[in-house]
Amino acid sequence: MEKTSNRPSGMFGFTIVWIGQIVSVLASSMSQFALTIFMFNETGSALAMGTMQVFFITPFLLISPLAGVWVDRYNRKLMMMVSDIGAGIATIIILVLQALGILEYWHLYGASIIYGLGMAFQWPAYSAAISTMVPKEQLGRANGMMSLIEAGPQVIAPILTGALLPVIALTGILFLDVISFLLAIGALLFVHIPQPVRSEEGVESQTGGILSEAAYGFKYIFARPSLLGLQMVFFFGNLFAGIGFTVLAPMILTRSGGDSLVFGTVESAGAIAAVVGGVMMSAWGGFKRRVHGVLLGWMISGIGMAIIGFTGGLPIWITGVAITAIASPLVNASNQAIWQSKVSSDLQGRVFSARRLIAWLTNPISPLIGGALADFVLEPAALAGTGLPSVLSNLVGMGAGAGMGTLIVFCGLASALTGMAGYFFNSIRNAESILPDHDSLPPQEPELA
Repeated sequence: MEKTSNRPSGMFGFTIVWIGQIVSVLASSMSQFALTIFMFNETGSALAMGTMQVFFITPFLLISPLAGVWVDRYNRKLMMMVSDIGAGIATIIILVLQALGILEYWHLYGASIIYGLGMAFQWPAYSAAISTMVPKEQLGRANGMMSLIEAGPQVIAPILTGALLPVIALTGILFLDVISFLLAIGALLFVHIPQPVRSEEGVESQTGGILSEAAYGFKYIFARPSLLGLQMVFFFGNLFAGIGFTVLAPMILTRSGGDSLVFGTVESAGAIAAVVGGVMMSAWGGFKRRVHGVLLGWMISGIGMAIIGFTGGLPIWITGVAITAIASPLVNASNQAIWQSKVSSDLQGRVFSARRLIAWLTNPISPLIGGALADFVLEPAALAGTGLPSVLSNLVGMGAGAGMGTLIVFCGLASALTGMAGYFFNSIRNAESILPDHDSLPPQEPELA
């Protein structure tokens, strides 16, 4: 039997962990912002800066399936700490090198590898732990709070970093980040995180080796049309959104004459709207039928993206970005709540790692498609005054930037249609009634804490 504990659990315990995480992510965002400035000052190279992402994402993708297995096999609290410990170690290494005055830009590549390995545990571990800490009816609210961890620090971090960097320098920013990791780990140690009850499927899935268990998450999804259908909505939605957002920055900069202040204003508006959406979702909890939050959310988000491509300048861009960003927490929190309700707690590490890996397959594809279409097809056609129907040219304008605006409009409409298409498939539309909640299935012996 699982040991009882007097430590905080439930929604209160989750809130304590959430506070520790949002402070930690804020400090980490400040460090990343400061290190980006350091990297640019050292190299002046966009390629050198982009290479950091390669060193982060490669180990992340390679270890994700195995991380999911470990999340299901071992103590959830320990697995939640792994991501904080990994990021903390990377930051401490950078801090020591900076304090000694020997930090070089290439050191950040090694730190990115450690950071990527640690972060592979974060999303599946926290997602799986939420389902054991929080009552089922509170999952939408809890996931809305988690969306604030992603959006909130992005609004505040650049401002705080800009104010503190001249005073405490890079060393001080990194030191604050290390302190925040200790706070996040302390919050985890303070609360009680129940181990999942072992399900019949969970017991059967552990009969093979670690590679067999790593593949189980993919088999689980592909064996359930409703979960696979939801995942395909995200795959295609992310693909179109990724293509459109690839050309967002160059379109705005082209149409604003390279005005970085205008672009920064649009970015800030999106971050603020995402925070507003997260607060709304945290207070509301979403639709009772969560699939509406997923599909309607994608439709709203896609319409917002299409508006971004219209001519009209800053007011239009802010409106479109705000609509897109405010719908994002509704989509993600609703979808997360469905998966947390339907997938047995002791399988969520593997299944959720597989989800993330499938979703991130679009990341290297979208920029290539968007960049090629903009540079070689749509922008040349717009500059030549050919290829755009008069009705469309009235919406996106003419000349430089119109081709990229056209691409954004079509990608936004395609994202909205992806959400709408979900209503035409019974396996997606009725996913919540087709799939039983995992707590309605016969349990096995509870896992020891």
